[in-house]
Amino acid sequence: MPPRGRPRVDEVILDHALRLFYGEGIRSTGVDRIIAEAGVAGMSFYRNFKSKDGLVAAVLKRRDETWMAWLRDVVEAGEASPRQRLLRVFDALDAWFGRADFHGCMFINAAGEFADPASTARRAAADHKRQLKSYLGGLADQAGLPEATAAMLFLLAEGAIVAAFVQGDRDAARTARQAAEIVMSSPLAKELPP
Repeated sequence: MPPRGRPRVDEVILDHALRLFYGEGIRSTGVDRIIAEAGVAGMSFYRNFKSKDGLVAAVLKRRDETWMAWLRDVVEAGEASPRQRLLRVFDALDAWFGRADFHGCMFINAAGEFADPASTARRAAADHKRQLKSYLGGLADQAGLPEATAAMLFLLAEGAIVAAFVQGDRDAARTARQAAEIVMSSPLAKELPP
């Protein structure tokens, strides 16, 4: 156990790896650089993560947990109707896109770096996207909207993330929010099959 007030070595490594992987990419960031920037011994790295693949899994798990917690906190803060909570997803994205450290979705980026669907990064990306889609499905269900509407809202959110990062379209979340309002208000939203 580290002395009181000092972070654990694995947490220090995770912090640096997350920053580097998100900002510069997983493949382009070597273990030696992470070890150097974290200021830890190589032995400490391998004792905690065994390999770069193990570190990638831990970083993506942490990112998933913190990103989903952040989204839930924003969406579920204060009083709001179920429909308002669905629209808050796009408000949260808008705030995220405006941050100086926005480098797109770490999971989309990671999936793009690894062609093998069985790779750690691709599996973590798919799991994260399933979780986000499920969260939106729960919000849509609370709003009395069918599963197909939730799937459309998920695609609007994903498209906004890609447009904000790839095209630099900082209005993408606001545009997607307007489209979400139309989708949610459509009479078809009640009639679409799952």
